[in-house]
Amino acid sequence: MTLQSLWEARHPHSPVPPAELSGSWDVVVVGGGITGLTTALLLARAGKSVAVLEARHVGAGTTGRSTAKVSALQGTQLTSISRRHPDRVVEQYVRANLEGGAWLARFCDEHGVDRQVRAAYTFGFGSRGAAAARRESRIALRAGLPVTWVDEPDLPFETSGAVRLDEQFQVDPLELVEALAGQARAHGVTIVEGVRVRRVNGSDPVRLVTDVGAATAHTVVVATNTPILDRGAFFARVSPARSYSVAFRTTGPAVDGMYLSADSPSRSLRDAPADDGSLLLVGGAGHTTGRTGSPAARLDELRAWTAEHFPNAVESHAWSAQDYVPHHALPYAGPLLPGHDEILVAGGFSKWGFTNGVAAALALSGRILGGHLEWADAFRTWGTHELRGGIDSARMNAEVGFEMTRSWLRPLARPGLGAAPAEGEGEVRFDHLGAPTAISRTGGVERRVSAVCSHLGGVVRWNDAERSWDCPLHGSRFGADGEVLDGPATCGLGTG
Repeated sequence: MTLQSLWEARHPHSPVPPAELSGSWDVVVVGGGITGLTTALLLARAGKSVAVLEARHVGAGTTGRSTAKVSALQGTQLTSISRRHPDRVVEQYVRANLEGGAWLARFCDEHGVDRQVRAAYTFGFGSRGAAAARRESRIALRAGLPVTWVDEPDLPFETSGAVRLDEQFQVDPLELVEALAGQARAHGVTIVEGVRVRRVNGSDPVRLVTDVGAATAHTVVVATNTPILDRGAFFARVSPARSYSVAFRTTGPAVDGMYLSADSPSRSLRDAPADDGSLLLVGGAGHTTGRTGSPAARLDELRAWTAEHFPNAVESHAWSAQDYVPHHALPYAGPLLPGHDEILVAGGFSKWGFTNGVAAALALSGRILGGHLEWADAFRTWGTHELRGGIDSARMNAEVGFEMTRSWLRPLARPGLGAAPAEGEGEVRFDHLGAPTAISRTGGVERRVSAVCSHLGGVVRWNDAERSWDCPLHGSRFGADGEVLDGPATCGLGTG
């Protein structure tokens, strides 16, 4: 089974031929998603020479596989921030998201990108959900969001009420990406696809080493969701989160807004325009990357839930996406290392990249151009607010240590030679002295690669939904052939 998002099906992308790379720019942006492309466009408009380097093609990562809700009401995100930070920081976060959303709305309207204005809702299934939604409402009002309470949102299942924010919107993310890339090129940005950055070092100029050559820049912006550079240890400051979406054709209107549950089970709902009406998008069933027995079962969970509550819905597409949740609940946009502005990073958007990613681009471009946005203090990569996530960071990294040990012990249950994996299956075995081997069969071809993640040495697990090898430590993902799909790893799995 190949998972393809609704957006990818609507905007097919031709394979990118290998390219050579050389040259020097004022700024090189690594990553061709919404954050990288927006940053490149903003800098090019200001007269900087800019290049964007993308390992696959623009929008191929999280951007093109998201639900693309553009909202300052984000489930219970404000509650998460409020538990760790003072009201001033919550207000900065809200202003950042409002400004990011407003910039994106203007861009869409000016460049013909269709956006559908919707109300955003955070709803509860039961009493705990209602309490969480009401708490989010109080914090949102305190931070300046004009939210209201709805006792009975228009949904075909029982709820315990919802908090509502009007005048938010949703988009087709790849339609947006194509427009951003087009405008970036029109302003002189060089976009190079199919080029994976392996190393970044030096200063003034910074040198980027890729698999097809090298480039130099005065400043490098790493906009790869989680940094591909280990300096700064950002991989230890975020948790990789995998979540799932399924699109359905329905016989009537889908839903009238953008919905997200405040309690379990986690469910996200929105509609999407279609030629013959509209589609229903159902998301949720998330987990930490590499730490579930069967990702395919997570998709089946969404299918079963939808069949119960939308009995006439017929599936059209299914997919998943990867996000990163910071230990202190705030995104980051700033220097990779304190006091060194030659390499800047952005990420940790906690599944809300369409506002946070644009806000990060505004903060980084302002920094490069010598300006400052007051709300950008909440996005600082280094500061005292990092300490407010200390307990969560300790817990998160203790879990990583546990997964490191468990990942190496698990293959001991399959020593030696066994039966070849069936089609679509993979397993890790100790079948020779040394490191374990990852063996899979896809498309009738058996592949054997090293089971040891090239990032920090965790042992990967088979993802039965996407036919990939996923690392349970920091979320690196690899194809059945061992090639990198998601970072922080920059090198593939070795030979088995």
